[in-house]
Amino acid sequence: MILDGSTLSVEQITEMARHPEFWVEISPEIEERVRASRKLLDQFVDSGRVIYGVTTGVGGFVNWLVPPAYAEALQNNILRGVASNVGRLLDDEYVRATMLARLNSLGRGASAISFENYKKYVDLYNAGILPCIPEQGSLGASGDLGPLACVAMVGCGYWRASFEGEIVSGSEALERAGIKPMVLGYKEGLALINGTSTMTGIAACLTSDAKTLIKNYLLISSLSIEVLKGKIMPFHPAAHENKPHPGQIRVAASIFDILSDSKMVVQDEEVERWLRELRSEEPEGLEQQIEDPYSIRATPQILGPVLDTTLFIEQTVKTELNSTNDNPLILVEHGEAFHNANFHGQYIANAMDQLSIVLTNLCNLSDRRTDRFLDPDHNVGLPPFLCRENPGLRLGLMGGQFAATSLTAENRSLCTPVSIQTLTSTGDFQDHVSMGLIGARRARDILRNTRLITAFELICACQAADIRGSDQLSSKTLEVLQLVREKIPYLDRDLPLTDPLEVVADLIQSGTMLELLDKDSPAMEW
Repeated sequence: MILDGSTLSVEQITEMARHPEFWVEISPEIEERVRASRKLLDQFVDSGRVIYGVTTGVGGFVNWLVPPAYAEALQNNILRGVASNVGRLLDDEYVRATMLARLNSLGRGASAISFENYKKYVDLYNAGILPCIPEQGSLGASGDLGPLACVAMVGCGYWRASFEGEIVSGSEALERAGIKPMVLGYKEGLALINGTSTMTGIAACLTSDAKTLIKNYLLISSLSIEVLKGKIMPFHPAAHENKPHPGQIRVAASIFDILSDSKMVVQDEEVERWLRELRSEEPEGLEQQIEDPYSIRATPQILGPVLDTTLFIEQTVKTELNSTNDNPLILVEHGEAFHNANFHGQYIANAMDQLSIVLTNLCNLSDRRTDRFLDPDHNVGLPPFLCRENPGLRLGLMGGQFAATSLTAENRSLCTPVSIQTLTSTGDFQDHVSMGLIGARRARDILRNTRLITAFELICACQAADIRGSDQLSSKTLEVLQLVREKIPYLDRDLPLTDPLEVVADLIQSGTMLELLDKDSPAMEW
C-alpha cells in the first residue's frame, strides 16, 4: 500500500494491520513532501528561529532554550522521558495500526522529519518488527506520547520489540533485520511521538469491526424477530419515510428485505382478522395482541442511532487518520512554522465514548430479546429456556443467559464517558487532556463483549428456529441457520456453552454471514 496522507480508510488500515504480509511503499510524492518540509525547517534553524521542540525544551520545560548543537541529546531524551506506559502489551494488530497511522501522518510532509528517518520507519514496519507497547498510561493530549515513544525508541535501537516470534532488544531486532538505527536531529523525536496515532489506529480497527458487527446484527435481528413470531408491518418502508433518520430507514429496509419471503413472520392483517373474529360486545383480554413489544417492533428506532452514530464515528476517525496531528507544523505551502495543538485527541476520545454507548445500547436490545426467548410467558409458545428435550432434568440455554446478561451489565458499567475525565499535568502546562487511548481500549473491551452477547442471541434464535421448523424461515435466515449449524449443533443435551459462544462470536467477527447477502441488499449499502 502507498500511504498518501489523505485517503486512508478504516477498512484499509484494518486489513493491513491484520495481514503482516502487506507492506508499505513510498511514492515519489511522499518523498518530495517529506524532504521539502525538512528543508524548510533547516532554513529556520539556520536563521536562528526559536521553535518549540526544536530550539526549546518541551512540556514543563517549554521555557528553556536549547541550542541546535544539543538536538540529538534533546530528541533522545524526549523519547526516553515520556516512555512510561505500563500494563499488558497491545495486540500486534494494534501496534501495526499505530505504525501505519503515524506513517500516514508523517508522510503528509508537515512534520519535518528527515526522509532518511521516515524511510527507516517504513523499513521497521515492512520488516515485521513490532515494538512492545504497554497499553496503559497515555493522556492523549500531546498525542500518545508513551506508546509512540516505544516505536521510536526501537527505531533508534533501544527498548524492546517482537521480531520473528520472540521478544528481543530494539538493537537486536534492527541488526537482524539489517536496518541501521535512526540518528535523530532537531524536531525528529517530537515528530515521531507528538500525535494521536495509537488511539486513532486502534479506533480505526474498532470502527471497521463495529460496522461488520452491526451488519451481522441486522441478520441476527431478522432471525430473532421471525422466530419470536414478530409482525412484519412495523418494518414497512412507508412508516419510516415519515421519520426519515437515515439509519432507521436502513435498518427497517434491511429487515423487511431479509424477511420478504418468510412464512413464519406474522402479517398484521392476520392478527387483525383473528382479533375481529373474537371481538364481543364487552371488553375482554386475549392472548394475542395487535402490536409487538419494543425489543421487536422498535428495532429500527433503536438500531438506527447505532448505525448513524457509527458512520459519524467512521468519518471522524478517517479525518484523524488523514491529518497532521503534530506540533509544530512546518508548512511548505505557507513558508512558516505553526505552533498548534493538533496532537490533542479529543475527537477520538469523543468518538470512542460514542462507540461504547451505541454498542452497549445494542447489547441492551439483545439482552431483552434473549430474555424473551427463554421466558415461557413471553416466547410465543416456545419451551422454557428453549429446552424441548427433558425439561427440568436439563437447564437448556439458561446458563448462556447468565453469561450474556453479565456481559451486558459489564458493558453498561464501562460506559461512563472517558472524554470528560481530564486532569491537569506537567506543571499545569497540559491542563486539558483527552484520555483518548483509554476510550479506545475500553471500546475494544465493549466490542469484544458485544460479540459474545449477540452470539448468544443468535444461538437462541437458531435453537428456536429448529424447534418451530426451519422450513418456515426466509431464504436468508435459513442460510444463517445452516451456517451456524456448521459450527455448533442443535442443543438437545446440556453442554458447556463457553465454546459455542466463542465459536459463534468468531463467526460474527469474521463477516462470513454477510456473504449470504446480495451486494445491493439494504444491509450492505453503508
